[in-house]
Amino acid sequence: MDMHSDFDRLLFFEHARKTAESSYAKNPNDAENLLRWGGALLELSQFQNGPDESKKMVQEAITKLEEALVVHPKKHDALWCLGNAHTSFAFLTPDRDEAKIYFDKSAIYFQQAVEEDPSNELYRKSLEVAAKAPELHAEIHRQGLPYQTMGPGPSTSASAKSTKVKKNNDLTYDILGWVILAVGLVAWVGFAKSQVPPPPPPR
Repeated sequence: MDMHSDFDRLLFFEHARKTAESSYAKNPNDAENLLRWGGALLELSQFQNGPDESKKMVQEAITKLEEALVVHPKKHDALWCLGNAHTSFAFLTPDRDEAKIYFDKSAIYFQQAVEEDPSNELYRKSLEVAAKAPELHAEIHRQGLPYQTMGPGPSTSASAKSTKVKKNNDLTYDILGWVILAVGLVAWVGFAKSQVPPPPPPR
């Protein structure tokens, strides 16, 4: 069932990406469409083979979300998604100093999203979690990248260390999963709104 669900998500977000790309050709200044496109790319980054391919797709998402902010600079959902994209990019970056640059950017975007929509609990929670992200990044990369721990071959670690790595990776996937789920929901709502037929003309 999990593979079926993942496949359905892949198809959904690939369709959303293609629809957004098509809409962009007609109107490149539609901030909602750029947000949907960036959100779809961010979701699709999970399905790439290895961190380099994922980073490339996250970078494409960042580009689209930045375009949305050029059109609508105070668009809080685009600011929040951009914070998530920078967080994702940072977690995919093994170098601690380079990752810190992206974590700092994500905190700035989360803060701006909170300023634009202070009542949004998700934005405030994202800002809180962003402060802890560099520490989690250090722990994850000290134990080894998730991509490396999933590779073939026997583990040479003691079973206690193996359990700790598994727990850290599970925590990482839980956090990133929630972030990606939230981005996916924003993208899905935006996509659904774009598919609603216009109201009938007044008589």
